[in-house]
Amino acid sequence: MESRRRRVPALAPEERRAALIAATIPLLHEHGLDVSTRQIAHAAGVAEGTIFGVFESKSQLVVCSMVKALDPQPTLDALAAIDPQADLRIRVADAAELVHARFIEHAHLMSEARKLIFDNKPDPEAQAQMAASRERLHLAIVLLFLPDAARLRVSADRAARLLLLHCGANAFGPFGEPGAFSGAELATLLLDGILTHTSERGDQPTC
Repeated sequence: MESRRRRVPALAPEERRAALIAATIPLLHEHGLDVSTRQIAHAAGVAEGTIFGVFESKSQLVVCSMVKALDPQPTLDALAAIDPQADLRIRVADAAELVHARFIEHAHLMSEARKLIFDNKPDPEAQAQMAASRERLHLAIVLLFLPDAARLRVSADRAARLLLLHCGANAFGPFGEPGAFSGAELATLLLDGILTHTSERGDQPTC
């Protein structure tokens, strides 16, 4: 007698949500906000109607997927792995490379997230989640500067913001040079400035 074919057990709602979000993230990188529920369903291997069994709308799924895609945890883990005993200049250079790489990788998604979550239909909950993610990243950079706080002319908080500001401007700004970015060069800029060591005031060296 032929054995009956077993049915694959249905996923719990939270597992289904996670699976749909995981399927949506690569499509957001590829299609941005133009991704369709048909494409998402195909990528997730489910019927299109399944999406609306766990999400109220396509917009809700896309917002949740944006927040998940922009979760800074992988970058935070890499920053935490920087040797705290290394010279400050090396720590700053390594951190700058990690942060800049994150901004470049997610530049398109960050732009799309701003349109979706902040401009088109403001979503206070998603905005709060993204703000919390930014603060987690900022704190990770502050902790990197703190061991040498006494050597800085600004607070560790300010130093961290300057690093993030430069990386962000280079990744998103009209004057950025993403392909020419150097963490070591940024470390030199932040720690030494752009004056030569011959004169703090920029005067011509004296004999």
